[in-house]
Amino acid sequence: MPMIGWIILLAALGMILGSLFLLRDSANSMRLSDDKLKKIRQRQDELNTREQEEDDWKS
Repeated sequence: MPMIGWIILLAALGMILGSLFLLRDSANSMRLSDDKLKKIRQRQDELNTREQEEDDWKS
């Protein structure tokens, strides 16, 4: 394989690995405000209540 082929192959591999490391490092950096967390918990509670009602209705 010519030298340019190896360079392109290494550059592509470096870009792929760099993107994966960047994705891993930024995966847990999502911070939510207290209001949004409160809304998420409220929606989760509503969903759990609905699921419980459906399970009770089916039984």
